Amino acid sequence: MTVAVVVLTVAVVLLVALLSAVGAGTLARMDGATWPTAFTRAATTFAAAITLAAAVTAALSPFLT
Repeated sequence: MTVAVVVLTVAVVLLVALLSAVGAGTLARMDGATWPTAFTRAATTFAAAITLAAAVTAALSPFLT
C-alpha cells in the first residue's frame, strides 16, 4: 500500500473515534452527568474505538501483504 492510503486510513479512524467520543460525551452530559464523568465516558469511548481499530488491523494484517 502506498503511504497516502495509510495516512488517509489513519485520519479516517481518528476522525471516527473523535466523533464517537464527542457523541458519547454529549449524550452523557444530556443524561445529567457531571463534566468529569462526561469527559471520562468520552475518553473511554475514544480508547475503545482506537483499540477496536488496532484489533481489526492486527487481524487483517496477514491478508494485506
